[in-house]
Amino acid sequence: MSRAARLTPLIAALLAGCVVGPNYVKPAAPLPSDSKLREVELAAQARVSAEKLPEKWWQLYRDPVLDRLVTDALTHNTDIRVAAANLQRARAVLAEQRGARLPTLTPSAQYSRQQGNSANAAAFGGGGGAARTFQFDLFQLGIDASYEVDLFGGVTRAIQAGRGDVEASVAQLDAARVAVAAETARNYAAACANAQQLAVARETVRLQRETLGLTRRSFDAGRGTQRDVQQQEVLVAQVEAQLPGLEAERRAALYALATLTGRPAEQVDAEADRCTAVPQLDQPLPAGDGAALIARRPDVRAAERTLAADTARIGVAVADLYPSISLLGRIGLNATRGSQLFKGTSVNYSIGPLIQWNFPNQTVARARVRQARAQAEASLARFDAAVLAALNETEQALARYAGALDQREVLARAETASTEAARISRLRFQSGLDSSLQLIQAERDLANARTARAQAEASVAEAQVSLFRALGGGWEGAPEVTRRAPGSP
Repeated sequence: MSRAARLTPLIAALLAGCVVGPNYVKPAAPLPSDSKLREVELAAQARVSAEKLPEKWWQLYRDPVLDRLVTDALTHNTDIRVAAANLQRARAVLAEQRGARLPTLTPSAQYSRQQGNSANAAAFGGGGGAARTFQFDLFQLGIDASYEVDLFGGVTRAIQAGRGDVEASVAQLDAARVAVAAETARNYAAACANAQQLAVARETVRLQRETLGLTRRSFDAGRGTQRDVQQQEVLVAQVEAQLPGLEAERRAALYALATLTGRPAEQVDAEADRCTAVPQLDQPLPAGDGAALIARRPDVRAAERTLAADTARIGVAVADLYPSISLLGRIGLNATRGSQLFKGTSVNYSIGPLIQWNFPNQTVARARVRQARAQAEASLARFDAAVLAALNETEQALARYAGALDQREVLARAETASTEAARISRLRFQSGLDSSLQLIQAERDLANARTARAQAEASVAEAQVSLFRALGGGWEGAPEVTRRAPGSP
């Protein structure tokens, strides 16, 4: 082996430490100066606290049915299975990119039956004489080896990009888990809320029918008019008309729950079907602060990891501007007889570097560098947008939650007052002090107050789930994704 051949691997190894392209630096998130959420500062401590959001926020409701449904959904939901498959693909791509660091070995074996002519040999300086045809066997065994020296860090940057893609896929899987946990809780709360509103509506119908009977008896006794009876009948019908819609929405939420947990819609969860009260929090909702929110939100983490990957791809594109060096080698055995194949005289080998360089025409390579830089700029903008969107969604969710709580408090007082007013009006009507019109109006006010209070309970639950989703909790420690057998419970 020549001296130059011996020095080539050493020189390549020394140059392999040169990695072109920008080194990634995590960008600063556009957070408020004090990193505090404004709505948390404005909210009363009895409603929202700056405590850290727990890992499994749905357990704050202390509802074992909800806990089971969310766990089931995190295990079997199809959207999560898709995200998990995407993560597996990203990991496989990273493994392929890491494989570029390793040498490639290609073993080969060949047998051929060849024919020659002595006249051809004579034409190239061989012996004279009459031309004759001859045949011979050729046995070949060999190993080809190649190794691309990462001279300017193109392979290193590709691995960094692949690692960023994997981490972005992990965050996207977390985002799917957040969405599924929130949707499961929302639909469970919706089913319970509609059942609760149904109970309120049925009780209101019962009371309205009693009032209708009282109005009819009063009319038969000569008090009041037929119009009073008809107005009370209209009031009963208006409340009864709410029942089918509430029942339909309750069943629709149960069907959604079945689908979220990976079951056919017809396999309604029996325990969720029996729920008649909206889940309630017995403590202030823990919202944390802005810095914790940005660290927790999976969409922000996915955007940041995508930015890291796209920054590394700039280095991949820049490396294509420079020469690439591959070390090639081959060792083989050639013989015309199988018995001679493993003798020393059959050994042959070759070794040496291969240098490739697209020069001076680098138009395509430089265009790819500009494309990679533009993609990284777009990813940086998407990261900033994800941070701003996270803060915006959380502040909005906190504001709406506070509004829903205030509304429920006011409507609770209205229901209490309407209940007492209706009770007094009924007594006064029975005593002849109030007209039937006054009783009907009091009953209408009570029906409206009860309906509004039940709707407010549903709105609070909806606002809570929306806030939990905006806070980005519920992915840590999620169970592995499995596939449910068709028709299994």
